[in-house]
Amino acid sequence: MNVGIDVRCLMDKERTGVGEYTAGLLNALFEIDKQNQFFLFYNSRKNVTQNIPQWRQENVHYVGTRWPNKLLNFFVWLKIIKIDRLLIYKYKIEIKKLRNKEISQFPNFPISQLDVWLSPNLNFTHLSKHLKHIQTIHDLSFEFFPEFFTLKQRLWHWLLNPGRQCRDAKVILVPSESTRRDVTISYKVESYKVIKLRPGVSNLGHNDIGHKTEEKYILYLGTLEPRKNVESVILAYQQYSISSIQYSLVIAGGKGWKNKKLLQLINSTPGVKYLGYVNEAEKNALFKNASLFVFPSFYEGFGLPVLEAMASGVPVITSNRSSLPEVVDDAAYLVNPHNISEITDGIKLLLANDNLRQLMGERGKRRVESFNWKDSAEKLMSVINSLK
Repeated sequence: MNVGIDVRCLMDKERTGVGEYTAGLLNALFEIDKQNQFFLFYNSRKNVTQNIPQWRQENVHYVGTRWPNKLLNFFVWLKIIKIDRLLIYKYKIEIKKLRNKEISQFPNFPISQLDVWLSPNLNFTHLSKHLKHIQTIHDLSFEFFPEFFTLKQRLWHWLLNPGRQCRDAKVILVPSESTRRDVTISYKVESYKVIKLRPGVSNLGHNDIGHKTEEKYILYLGTLEPRKNVESVILAYQQYSISSIQYSLVIAGGKGWKNKKLLQLINSTPGVKYLGYVNEAEKNALFKNASLFVFPSFYEGFGLPVLEAMASGVPVITSNRSSLPEVVDDAAYLVNPHNISEITDGIKLLLANDNLRQLMGERGKRRVESFNWKDSAEKLMSVINSLK
């Protein structure tokens, strides 16, 4: 089958959780699926090819267009342009150029139409009626907590009309049972077409990148946005540091949005260090050397940083809300994200008890063993092939 994949979520240099999920899943899928032909669509006025992973498999083809994104989204929203037809048109042009240049080695795979379209994230999408659409929904934070988003982001989600996209999709992929329940109830879609496809975790905790440091620190890693509840991490650290200054608090992640007061709080709190966005090697070193990972998010569709921390053997404090208890099971210390004293008590308890911290780290490593990208990719391949 010919499978179109929307990889516009992989165009950013600073990759967030959705990008990590998409890259990990596709990497595993392309390793095992040698039968289907995959056509990866992206669009940007700028050259973003250096940001998108370069898969070399013969059945993986890249098709990029150079429209201004706002203009393309506008035409797609008006249903003037069908993304799959645009992909095929651009692909044929590129093949014709290569043929005219008499280049013998190029991926000349004839294509008249796509059979399946995979959307790893919500985006402006209008497709041919025959096309079977697999839509991924990572979470519904924009539905439950609109106050966490800017006016522009709320407008963007309204224009996307995710409820309609889900009802029109043949299959909806979600990362957790919690998100599966949210999507089924909120958008009134048939439960049978909402399929849980858990993410895996990279070998983050099983390599030796990054040197050991003597610095003792508590770690938060994630985008600085209201939903992540980073302010409560800092306030809990302030309460903890009144009685102990052995540990600093390291905050890493992109600046996100609605963070002016948060950045002021970071700058005014002794012992807090903000590193900004970190790459894979830097992230690995941060997890490897951390004494504790604190992630009391108000809402998560999954919470990949928690899984990454557990893979590194770092004891985790996380929220008892949404999907997070499902992800960690008994391998983390759960807190009410609205109760700063609970977060502080968890920090004090784990940092004061080496045996408990070691036990939690070991439980985390065992828990992570049940999350595997190969298993996820095999399930996705099964879903794709079932749509023949």
